[in-house]
Amino acid sequence: MGTIEKTLATPLLLVSLLLLPACQTGEDGLLSSWSNTTPEIDLPDSVEAYPDAEVLAVAKAQFARGNYGHAARYYERAVEVAPNNGEAWLGLAASYDRVRRFDLADRAYREAGRYLGNRPEYYNNIGYSFLLRGEPAKARANFLKAQELDPASATINNNLDMLRDGAARARAG
Repeated sequence: MGTIEKTLATPLLLVSLLLLPACQTGEDGLLSSWSNTTPEIDLPDSVEAYPDAEVLAVAKAQFARGNYGHAARYYERAVEVAPNNGEAWLGLAASYDRVRRFDLADRAYREAGRYLGNRPEYYNNIGYSFLLRGEPAKARANFLKAQELDPASATINNNLDMLRDGAARARAG
């Protein structure tokens, strides 16, 4: 990836990192993984090396492309390079969620919480993690906490709507 591509991609990647959880759907338009019955996705043994100053941007780009296993490996490197970077820990947790390594995601969320504190994107991502695990009550509680902190967030409100719609479909059965 060239310098110009990286410079232009960074703002778009930040936005897409927050928006991706709100729009993951299956072929039928429903959320495709509302439970933890889907098997884990293997993480790659290795990924291409990048300079320390670029690894976080590469991790974000891999996540935005849907290469969650590769994103996880780059985020792992990003937290090695900058262990106090809450954004890197949050990206690592989200990547682990997507490869269904919730044991690893939990640790990364704990670390992210140390650095991000009481921020809406933190609670939104945890909510989405619980949604993927098939725990809608915990997902709702975290989405509501995120909404309390940022009531105008389209991403958070979309996630709450998606959760409500899924619950209504389940009741209609």
